[in-house]
Amino acid sequence: MLAYRLLTEEDTSAFCHKVTEALSKGWALHGSPAYAFDASSGKMRCAQAVVKEVNGDYAPEMKLGSL
Repeated sequence: MLAYRLLTEEDTSAFCHKVTEALSKGWALHGSPAYAFDASSGKMRCAQAVVKEVNGDYAPEMKLGSL
């Protein structure tokens, strides 16, 4: 099964750390990152999709961050 996550964070080093941690756990980048202004907070936000091949079948209760 191919698991999918969309990582998001404010445009700080925390975003890079979040993506780097996912890559270190076997996730792979999927597509290009996105960058947008969040009007409600007045800050820029980043997003990056990641995917990972895992054993088993999909279930809605899966904790994708722990795969």
